[in-house]
Amino acid sequence: MQIAIGSDHAGLELKTEVISILNDLGHEPVDFGTDSPASVDYPDFGEKAASAVSTGKTERGILICGTGQGMSMVANKFRGIRAALCNDLFSAKMSRMHNDANMLIMGGRIIGKDLAKEIVKTWLSTPFDGGRHCNRLDKINAIETKNMKGESQL
Repeated sequence: MQIAIGSDHAGLELKTEVISILNDLGHEPVDFGTDSPASVDYPDFGEKAASAVSTGKTERGILICGTGQGMSMVANKFRGIRAALCNDLFSAKMSRMHNDANMLIMGGRIIGKDLAKEIVKTWLSTPFDGGRHCNRLDKINAIETKNMKGESQL
């Protein structure tokens, strides 16, 4: 599977490790940067990777910044993206089982390499449960559609 991947400077070291993990698992990482430890703005790299998933150029994506919060906010601005911030195994598993997350977000300053490896493996190998969760995703998609048309009002 092709998997978009991107990071800012705070996630660069972990991104390098995740690329190695993806290769070891037989996946094809598509790297959207950054490739330098120099300070950069996370939206620039999150946008590229999330766009690849949103447009179907890659099936899934992984983004890493210092805490994961910023990349999560960027990714979830894109149509069809269900980005989940997962800095633990339970969240990674449930984001796939119940939410069919198509982007994994991690905090490079929050978790270490060993935990990141287990999170990535869990997230990639956990199937979506479907069933009652499909109705919930349909509701999320309806909200997204209304917001894009400017129809959503409280």
